[in-house]
Amino acid sequence: MKLPITALTLFFVSLISFSQNLPSLLKGKNINSTFSILAYDEHTQEWGVAVATNNIYVGNSTIYIEPGLGAFSVIAETEPSYAQAGFEKLREGKSIMDAIQYTKNKDDQANYRQVSGIDKDGKVYAFTGKSLKYWNGNASQILGKNYVVMGNQLEDSVLSSMSRSFETANGTLAQRLMESLVAGQRSGGQISGKQSAALVVKGTNNDWFNQIDLRVDHSSSPVDDLKKLMDFHYGRIRLNQALYAHREGNQSRALKKLSESEKMLDGWTGMYSRIASANILLDNKENAVKWVKKGISENPNWSVYLPAFYFLKDSPEMKGLINPSRFTTKDWEAALNMLSNLGRELEVIELAHRLKSDKIESSYLNFLLGRSYFYEKDNEKAIKFLELALQMDKENIEAEMLLNKINS
Repeated sequence: MKLPITALTLFFVSLISFSQNLPSLLKGKNINSTFSILAYDEHTQEWGVAVATNNIYVGNSTIYIEPGLGAFSVIAETEPSYAQAGFEKLREGKSIMDAIQYTKNKDDQANYRQVSGIDKDGKVYAFTGKSLKYWNGNASQILGKNYVVMGNQLEDSVLSSMSRSFETANGTLAQRLMESLVAGQRSGGQISGKQSAALVVKGTNNDWFNQIDLRVDHSSSPVDDLKKLMDFHYGRIRLNQALYAHREGNQSRALKKLSESEKMLDGWTGMYSRIASANILLDNKENAVKWVKKGISENPNWSVYLPAFYFLKDSPEMKGLINPSRFTTKDWEAALNMLSNLGRELEVIELAHRLKSDKIESSYLNFLLGRSYFYEKDNEKAIKFLELALQMDKENIEAEMLLNKINS
């Protein structure tokens, strides 16, 4: 039976639409255009991979890192066994080339894959499956000192741009990987579009909070969104550095780091209260108010943070935003806690006693009052209110710990 001409037309249009994947499409494969960079930093003992693709959650199946051993990136038609067996071979003392070739020699689908690897010393190896040359766009790899860039279905200059960017970039390994990925996208990226991106960095000397695992699983601008996540990561570090510098009495460094953090954290409304309080610590009330109002304008639910900024209620710019008459007990606790975090213990003591006289009472409020007396070196009154806090709530662990500290 002959197909109607309209059906034939639709059939061939469908084949043309997927022509870049034709060799694997007929075999039921699910291949997607991808580009990645894998690298090692010999100074920090870190390994990292950054990758972008036109499919969802690319970080789920393309990045494999074991600090102190090496890393693998498997793209095109992914296959985790390259990393699983590869790490085992590296443990046995095999070279990175042998570690990859071990699986490739047993893989009858190797012609559909791209695999790169790097060992504990930064030695690299990669291969691009022979069938990838039949897809639209460029499919190849570039091996450099301590890094590999590779990809398929790409504009011609993508990999060279990634390589050049990585070699000239400054900053941490994660930042250099990010610069490389951004350069690849700006050079045209994948000819078939973009949907997800990921970046992972792990090191032998890194605490858990210094390991980076960032993913954008579905987006119309995944690389830009991934860069924003990295800005958030380093912005929070800059903010902590600002607070530390302030405690150490280095105000110029504190102001510099705070300014850097503000640029990097713009868009993360959950950090605006910390930015505002940091500005108060550094005597920039006007900027603190700006961040409070910015939080409210960008996220209506941000108003939950407002009671903590009770001390700003009389500022003309805050008129109508803070209404103490509607505060709950927890709101007052937030107000007291913020004052204490700012080192304004005498204000905590004055406000807490006023609240208690108005019959606003709680275990945590008494703990905050006792803690402020402790900070003011009045242990007798500190003990009084800490004991009262425990009478109201025997499970108030913060009151218990501070009381034990005073009595020890």
